[in-house]
Formats: sequence, C-alpha cells, structure tokens
Amino acid sequence: MIFKQQFKMGVKDIGKNDKIKNKAILEILENAGTYHSDLVGYGVLDINKTKLSWILLDWKLEVLNRPKYGQTLTVNTWGKDMSKFFTYRDFEVYDEEGNLCIIATSKWALMNIETGKLSKMTEDVVNRYNPEEKDVFSSKKMEKIELPEKFEVEYNYKVTRRDIDINKHMHNLNYLDIAYETLPDDVYEKRPYNNIRITYKKEIKLGDNLICRYAKQKDKHIVAIESQDGKVLNSIIEIY
Repeated sequence: MIFKQQFKMGVKDIGKNDKIKNKAILEILENAGTYHSDLVGYGVLDINKTKLSWILLDWKLEVLNRPKYGQTLTVNTWGKDMSKFFTYRDFEVYDEEGNLCIIATSKWALMNIETGKLSKMTEDVVNRYNPEEKDVFSSKKMEKIELPEKFEVEYNYKVTRRDIDINKHMHNLNYLDIAYETLPDDVYEKRPYNNIRITYKKEIKLGDNLICRYAKQKDKHIVAIESQDGKVLNSIIEIY
C-alpha cells in the first residue's frame, strides 16, 4: 500500500537560498510515515491499545533537487521487507511540478512499551500495511557506516527536556542537530549536504552527557555520538 500526503513548506523549513533544510525533510518524512500508521491502526493514538510503538533504527536520505520555500510537496511512502523483527519504509517526494526531488529509506522496529523489548511483526501488522516490493535505492539494505580510526573534533552535549519525545528518548531528528553542531565551521558552512545517513545504536535519555566526535573519511563527514565515558556508541551520522 502506497500512502500519499501533501505538506506545505513553511519558513521554519528553509535554510540557505530559501531552500528546504535536511531536518525539515526528515520531519516531513517522519510525519508521513506516522500518518500512514495512524490510518492502519498502529499509530500514536493506538499505542495504549496495542502496547506497541515504532522505533526508528536508520535513515538514508538523498536530495535530488532541493525545493524552495512555499511549495506544496507530495510524499509517497510505503512499507516493505517486513521480516520477523524489522521493517523498512521508503519515501519519494515530488515538487509542485511533479518532479521527483527527494528519495529516502528507513529501518524500523516495533517496541512493546510495557516490556521495553522488540515485538515480532505479526500477520495482522503485515496485512494492515500491505507492504510493497518497490525500492527507491538500488540496494535493498543500508550499508554499514564504518567508524574512522581517528577523530579531529570533539563536542560535549547534555540532553535537555526539549530533546525528549513520546518514548522518553531523544527525538530522532535532534541527532542531526547535534551532528551539525559538531562539524567544523568550514564544513558546516558548505551545507546543505544532499546525502544523510543516521544509524541509531542506543537510545539517549534526559540528562545524558554525550561526547560527539567528528572526522572526515574520504569525501564523507562522520559524527559519532557516544556516552561521556566512551563506553556506549549511541549513533553514527554520515553527511556528504
């Protein structure tokens, strides 16, 4: 089942040259996926009944042509490859002229809110989402991000209330904010970057003290977000 949703770009969504920011793109995609889940009965308002909440594990985003302020964008999204514990969700974004301007894929799991453990994809879940076989990227799976051997920059961050989502973890979009804060000035000023990968390893909670490390690896900018003592790797972000 392909779900369609339109979004009107606002002033908060734009950055350089009045074009949409990467965080705004991810927010639009996140909302489209959430509205799809609302429609099939596994959405935000269904959590108290199902005891299940979707947890995001990975993003892969590619901007083909960055839309400017004021456009109404059309998002197509669908579930695919629903296996035992994980599923993927793909996205296509079209501008007002009907041009494909953004593609993305993401990896998700269902968490039981009472036990805090992952829940299997039941037949009911699969049937309601009616997964498609269509892929926006040639590779069905997302490649592993390799950690650099050495890092050039470190940035410390303490998680605040504004970072926390309905699952009482840092909201997935805020990881990109922290990654941008970690970038050296000259790298940051070259944004927007058209390719974003965010892999979520371990949830981040209110009050956590984080250390964010930056390195350039070939033509890619890598940010690793870790616990202050370096024992826990929370996320790896790849920007290029």
